[in-house]
Amino acid sequence: MFTEPLGKWRHVSALSRRTKGDYAKMMKQIAEEYYPDCKKIIIISDNLNTHNKAAFYEAFPPATAYWLSQKFEMHYTPKHGSWLNIAETELSSLSIQCLGNRRIDSLEELNFTINQWEKNRNQKQIGVNWQFTTEDARIKLKRLYPKPLFAE
Repeated sequence: MFTEPLGKWRHVSALSRRTKGDYAKMMKQIAEEYYPDCKKIIIISDNLNTHNKAAFYEAFPPATAYWLSQKFEMHYTPKHGSWLNIAETELSSLSIQCLGNRRIDSLEELNFTINQWEKNRNQKQIGVNWQFTTEDARIKLKRLYPKPLFAE
């Protein structure tokens, strides 16, 4: 799941697995197809062990891997705060609005179904109404933020 909430855009793909190579290929697709003219793409992701620049070097020749590693600026949600990831919010919407409790028999059928949902949401320009503030994070994630030495 990739989403740009301010651009009211998302892209979803179901894969048979989640490897570093799969991640690297998706990131290359994002760079080439969605943001070819951007010098730097800022990515906020969860801390899954495949979500890092090393994946580029495992999947591509050095020149391509280096280009991708320079193109992306990566930031990560707190390890126990993946619910902060807006993509998780989009996945929840996908599950509720599209998938429900029905059985989907194949990866192809799943991708067809989620592609229809994606097109619909993108055409309607549905964004994410994110209301979690920095102050909220400091309260809810207090244990993740070190207390400054000078604070009393």
